[in-house]
Amino acid sequence: MESVRAKEPPTTTPKQQPQKLKPVHRMLLGFTGKEDRNIFNQIPAHVNKVHVDGLEHTKHDIVIKQVKDVLEAQSIGEICVRAHTAQSKLRKLDIFKDIQFFIDTSKGKQSGTNDYEVIFEVEERRLGGGIHGEVGTNDGAVRTAFKFLNLFGRAENVNMEYSYGTKMTSGSLMFSKPLFENPDILFRTGGYQHHGEYPWSGYRTIDRGLLADIQFPSRLGSHTLSCEGVWRELGCMNRTTAFAVREQAGHSLKYALKHVFARDHRDNNILPNKGTLFTCTQELAGVDDKVLGFVKHNMEFQAFKQLPLSTVFQLSLGGGIMKPLQSGTEVSIQDHFFLGGPLTLRGFNINAVGPSSDGNALGANAYWLGGLHLYTPLPFRIGKGGFDDHFRTHMFVNAGSLGNVNFDSNMKEDLQRLAETYRLSYGLGIVVRIGGLARLELNYCVPAQVRQGDSSNVGLQFGIGVTFS
Repeated sequence: MESVRAKEPPTTTPKQQPQKLKPVHRMLLGFTGKEDRNIFNQIPAHVNKVHVDGLEHTKHDIVIKQVKDVLEAQSIGEICVRAHTAQSKLRKLDIFKDIQFFIDTSKGKQSGTNDYEVIFEVEERRLGGGIHGEVGTNDGAVRTAFKFLNLFGRAENVNMEYSYGTKMTSGSLMFSKPLFENPDILFRTGGYQHHGEYPWSGYRTIDRGLLADIQFPSRLGSHTLSCEGVWRELGCMNRTTAFAVREQAGHSLKYALKHVFARDHRDNNILPNKGTLFTCTQELAGVDDKVLGFVKHNMEFQAFKQLPLSTVFQLSLGGGIMKPLQSGTEVSIQDHFFLGGPLTLRGFNINAVGPSSDGNALGANAYWLGGLHLYTPLPFRIGKGGFDDHFRTHMFVNAGSLGNVNFDSNMKEDLQRLAETYRLSYGLGIVVRIGGLARLELNYCVPAQVRQGDSSNVGLQFGIGVTFS
């Protein structure tokens, strides 16, 4: 009779253990060719039992949910595919240190020659964490994390993190749990504190908040629905901070509902060769009586196409708009859009495009950004697969604009002005992929179109970070 059995670590002697994976079965797990798959898919097979060994604290029901599809296999090839899928699901629970599976012939009295058993061997882990580096846009940080795993036996995890950086420092305590015993649907809740400095605008912030979100996939991509409440404190960095920023200093409360959609088909998130990325964010925020709420939309699109001679073409588009909930009111500078930087609108200083006051960038409620890029191998490339694969020459043209749109009057004129008062830059340089950690760019930039109030960067510009346009 078919069954899934999650059992405790065996107490029998090694001689009583089933003989795992005869050589032919080991070979089946490594098939890669199309002909091999066709052959193995034609060999009839039936799974009588699935064993999961090594469970001590984990509840059986959540494990059974991940592996039960193995029983539906109808061929040797399908057993391997379904077992690999189950192994991946177990790994997503993030509560096991090691997961292996074996295929053995069934030993039951009524078992036939095509009957098999699948044995998963797992090793639980209850604690996790570590210290690692993080990279923002020309900003670095060291993050320390400590995890309590599988608290109640159904992949309930508590994660404590502290990050110390050159401009940003933060700490958080988060509880997470898969919903419906599905590792792809994750619920999180917790609290955080974030301290940041924003020298381009002359202010600093301390945010203390509570957050709850649900992450889930769909056929189109991944979704995150979140709600949060934040107590925000805005202060001036120095005496030279503009009055337009100073007048917003003080405490405020913000509560928001947010939806983030992402569809990432790039083959690499640092230096892609092909694929597309699309993200969009919608936010509905309410703030206390000092600063009223708003509706905010933001999107980004990237497309990469591999051309002959190992050349890669990139198209980037982005834009956002924000509308106050009550006409005639302004949104806090903390929620404004900003534009400019060595990885976005190159040839301009970080977040230094658009409205400003006394040298401090004020941001705005609307922007757009576009870019064309061409990446080629180094001219003295030694060969494929070498260290120089991490380097690319880079030619680009960037354009974008940032400005305020008045939704009460002259909205059409403001949108037209936003399109006409564009900034334009072009240049060339070198892009370096630093493992899977960050992207480094050194470009010679020529800002061809600069507007009053912008802070441009003519000549060499250095940038390092993970996100880019």
